[in-house]
Amino acid sequence: MTCRHTQRSRRMRTALAVAAVFTSLAACSENNEGTDSGGEQKLTVFAASSLTSAFGVLEQAFEKERLNVDVVVSFDSSTTLAEQISQGAPVDVIATADQASMQVVADADQLAAEPVPFASNTLVVVTPPDNPADIQDLSDLDTADFVLCDPSAPCGAASAQVLEASSVTARAKSLEPNVTAVLSKVTLGEADAGLVYVTDAQAAGDEVATVNIPSGSNVVNPYYIAAVKNSPEPELAEKWLALVSSQAGQRVLQAAGFGRP
Repeated sequence: MTCRHTQRSRRMRTALAVAAVFTSLAACSENNEGTDSGGEQKLTVFAASSLTSAFGVLEQAFEKERLNVDVVVSFDSSTTLAEQISQGAPVDVIATADQASMQVVADADQLAAEPVPFASNTLVVVTPPDNPADIQDLSDLDTADFVLCDPSAPCGAASAQVLEASSVTARAKSLEPNVTAVLSKVTLGEADAGLVYVTDAQAAGDEVATVNIPSGSNVVNPYYIAAVKNSPEPELAEKWLALVSSQAGQRVLQAAGFGRP
């Protein structure tokens, strides 16, 4: 069944948890403000679209601690980002929603070190708040206009596995480049449903209703992070990796709905 009240309360808990974590990070950073010297530095991070909310919080904390640092995070499909780095894009850190995309960067000899798992995620069905197609489980997608990520993206590959495991054979109305685009189609009322990560549904709050996917049919996506070879800012890259893996960073991720690595 669809879950609107659960989604609302979960969003409230998330907001409170993230606020508490950011307050903790900011308090710690006040003791270190101004420790970095010199002109302004830029840290460039490529990250999977589903990390938008959590990495936004970490970006603020990182910049709070280092007043002369500008963190620029580009969010997109992990596959797209990996291909850009393999073609020489000047990036300091990459965070992907699967191992395969990270392997593309490794195969191009563009990793400075072994990637580290730092989070996990699962899928959920989202519908407009009024659930016009009355979707109660995955089988109802057979008679609905639903959207998915393109199979080339991690969310698309996971969605294909979920639908196959659930014997859903209907074709999607459209295949979107990343999970953010899928969510947008649903929140704009352009689709009856879509498959997105739990974290994206949680961030959307009352803009969507959710239908849980049984654990036996769901897919757990592992998230990996690594510094990029020939990073313009290798020291900052290592500090970003340390923040993501720290207890404070992990609390931010878990508050946003991510599972442990």
